Amino acid sequence: MSQERVVIIGASNNPERYSHRALLLLRQHGHEVVPVHPKLAEIEGIPVVADLARISGPVDTVTMYVGSSISSGLQAKLIALKPTRIIFNPGAENASLEEALQKAGIACEEACTLVLLNTGQF
Repeated sequence: MSQERVVIIGASNNPERYSHRALLLLRQHGHEVVPVHPKLAEIEGIPVVADLARISGPVDTVTMYVGSSISSGLQAKLIALKPTRIIFNPGAENASLEEALQKAGIACEEACTLVLLNTGQF
């Protein structure tokens, strides 16, 4: 298993949220997580980044847990981040954003990060 650097857009400190569960499971699988949320300072002891523009260095995967009303405004920052792939979790689908990202050379998939991790497909 290779370790990835994974950005979680819509990260949450609420244990009931799927983005929180994904953060925990990603860490259990040995991945480095970079949670993104505009109002939180930390989650589970991990510093939270308020803005995608503040992330430097390579990013393997972005896992999206926000709806299209938020993600549409992130297009330029996602393209500038240059992740290898972006996972649109259930409820986070955004066809026009996916099309723009794919044109920029970023692989996109509509999938559940939790399922991918639990089935060895991540």
